[in-house]
Amino acid sequence: MPQPAADAPVLAADYFQSYSVVGLLAALGVLFVAVAFGAGRLLRPVVPTPEKLMTYECGVDPVGEGWAHTQVRYYVYAFLYVIFAVDSIFLFPWATVFAAPGYGATTLVEMFVFLGFLAVGLLYAYKKGVLEWT
Repeated sequence: MPQPAADAPVLAADYFQSYSVVGLLAALGVLFVAVAFGAGRLLRPVVPTPEKLMTYECGVDPVGEGWAHTQVRYYVYAFLYVIFAVDSIFLFPWATVFAAPGYGATTLVEMFVFLGFLAVGLLYAYKKGVLEWT
């Protein structure tokens, strides 16, 4: 049954009130972090020494330059991991909806479309030679 038009401003006010609560909490969170950083800056001792200003790495004195060459392929493997992690994140909710009555065929088609996109991306990475460890 449709609601009367007179209730529309009341519903809109309730809708925006819920967003104002979220905005107020976000502002309080930012204020809390700013106060904590400010208090830390005011209360900490500032005594710079050469040892404190030196680069620290696992208790060993640094040797050589601070810049090191990193292979791009490691980032590619990291991206591929993220892609498959996202894939698994979508598979678990899909499995719960798939079991619900009336959603079987639709969700099955949607999941095969999603897996098809992932397969095309993986095939593209394979064709480009990204998956070869050299």
